[in-house]
Amino acid sequence: MINSLVFPRPSEAFKFASTRFDGSRKSKYSKPRMELTLTQPDDWHLHLRDGDLLQAVAPHSAKHFGRAIIMPNLKPPITTTAAAVAYRESILKALPADSNFTPLMTLYLTDKTSPNEIKLARRSGVVFAVKLYPAGATTNSQDGVTDLFGKCLPVLEEMVEENMPLLVHGEVTDPDVDVFDREKVFIDTVLQPLIQRLPRLKVVMEHITTMDAVRFVESGEEGFLAATVTPQHLILNRNALFQGGLQPHNYCLPVLKRETHRQAIVSAVTSGSKRFFLGTDSAPHEKQRKECSCGCAGIFNAPVALSLYAKVFEEAGALDKLEAFTSFNGPEFYGLPRNTAKIKLTKASWKIPDSLSFSFGNIIPMFAGETLEWQPCVGEKAEMLNEVQEVGANKG
Repeated sequence: MINSLVFPRPSEAFKFASTRFDGSRKSKYSKPRMELTLTQPDDWHLHLRDGDLLQAVAPHSAKHFGRAIIMPNLKPPITTTAAAVAYRESILKALPADSNFTPLMTLYLTDKTSPNEIKLARRSGVVFAVKLYPAGATTNSQDGVTDLFGKCLPVLEEMVEENMPLLVHGEVTDPDVDVFDREKVFIDTVLQPLIQRLPRLKVVMEHITTMDAVRFVESGEEGFLAATVTPQHLILNRNALFQGGLQPHNYCLPVLKRETHRQAIVSAVTSGSKRFFLGTDSAPHEKQRKECSCGCAGIFNAPVALSLYAKVFEEAGALDKLEAFTSFNGPEFYGLPRNTAKIKLTKASWKIPDSLSFSFGNIIPMFAGETLEWQPCVGEKAEMLNEVQEVGANKG
């Protein structure tokens, strides 16, 4: 439930039906502010990488999110339960000592994955889904599936039996298909036939980018077909790749689309539908691997994602629906309990660092150097922030 404290101008008093006002906290010197208290969110699509990069970025996600579905596209990919267990241990070691963050592991589907591996994954208690990468679709997808129906059908049937979700990177890789049309063609040629053939298979269409994907997800059976949505696909359209010169830090896959598609995704996400939930697709790369002649796809948004989601919902007049999108819809689809911890978002300006420096180099966060209007705090830090603000108001 969203529990907010607002000191509005009169014109704003009717904007958010779920807000609660507390005039006792206002002084003549304090500025109007809004606070949202949310059940701690989860990230249902996250890239943590490995090695030094894992050590660098894992704390940023753990700071705000209770759990995350971890993508398996490493080198080599996480294709077995044993590899997933080992990767999970590496992630846990990279977390701050006081972190309660839980990585939810996935397997990388290949032409050679066996039904028995799905059984092992389910019984492990740490693997929660299987990821479908069409071969060549995105970063480290060269080992992905080349023939879903011809080589993977027994595995998919076992996933139905084990109630194991299939997470889909929904793009065809046919070079004759325009890059901006690859999501729609994938829906028509792969996803529609898949769901018709296996209607009890739980499917998440990851990081959707088009109105075609919105319509497809809305047409499916609730509880069996859902989608994750990233901050970049809610806020940016494809113009952001080229404005002021080529912008490598706005390049991701699936690539940004037209403004009409962005608007359709915003409408779907802010409607209150249970079919859509938070998945940042935060995908870090070292700066030199982004700013080069053949730059990598991926946007590192972990430090700013919650602030950006709040911005989208506020601008849509739908802050009362933010908590379901960030904290309820994902656990419900996966059959997991909601988090019990809380997170506070305060309407307070803060500047995103221009870069984050590490021993191996720099990572450029999404919207580097820009100022955002919502600042997240978790647990004790949220309480401390509240106390500091109270003291400041009282001194006024």
